[in-house]
Amino acid sequence: MAVKSALTAPLLDAGAQPVGIDPALTVPLYHQIFSILRDKIYEGQYPVDAFLPGEQELATHFHVSRITAKRALDEIAAAGMAVREQGRGTRVCIAPHSTSVRGSVDGLIHSLHANGRGTVQLLEFDYVPAQQEVADKLSLPLGEEVQRAIRIWHGREGPFSHLTTFVPAALGRRWHSADLEKEPLVSLLQQSGVSISRAEEQVTAILADDVAALRLKVNVGAPLLKIVRTVFDDRNRAIEYVVALYPPDRYQFSLSLGR
Repeated sequence: MAVKSALTAPLLDAGAQPVGIDPALTVPLYHQIFSILRDKIYEGQYPVDAFLPGEQELATHFHVSRITAKRALDEIAAAGMAVREQGRGTRVCIAPHSTSVRGSVDGLIHSLHANGRGTVQLLEFDYVPAQQEVADKLSLPLGEEVQRAIRIWHGREGPFSHLTTFVPAALGRRWHSADLEKEPLVSLLQQSGVSISRAEEQVTAILADDVAALRLKVNVGAPLLKIVRTVFDDRNRAIEYVVALYPPDRYQFSLSLGR
């Protein structure tokens, strides 16, 4: 049975500006909205048979005309990702496929330490109420305080990662913003006595919006590797949720698999 809802995952937090919509760009507004919806479909935030926001909802949300919103939804349908149903809305008709790969958490920790070789730029550091996605990933009540940090790691070829991390506030208060400018978060977690036991990670690809493009020094619409990871301690408690963006020409994701 089809599930009709509003935004399965909010396109932006209350009071923020619409992300990825910029009238000054050469990319048409309808295509910018199309890109946001497409990425959310591929990420599974709009599952198969769910209904996308309607024309009026999109028009109000992004401050565009209803014709522009309609064009965005028409483009989604033309791309084969959804069907337009008279009197009902735009229903998602594809389910992203994923492959599960098991590996050693020791290898992940080693990789995270290695990725911390470079210089870091701390853009934001604060304590905020957990929105629904973050609360779900960290198994916290909605609105529970979490530490949020946004950092850009730079290498010789330029910025190679955009990291948005969330940790429970009680854990995050064991370090300060200055610490995040010097060390990877995995190091701070271990120095705080946390024993990492496992992680759940999803890898996908998205297109850079205007914010990510500016920070990573790529063109708007450039492909980015997106990694979403939840890290657990030895008591099976979620201790970190991170959304990482990487330009593929400066960062590659490699797996070494054995029997």
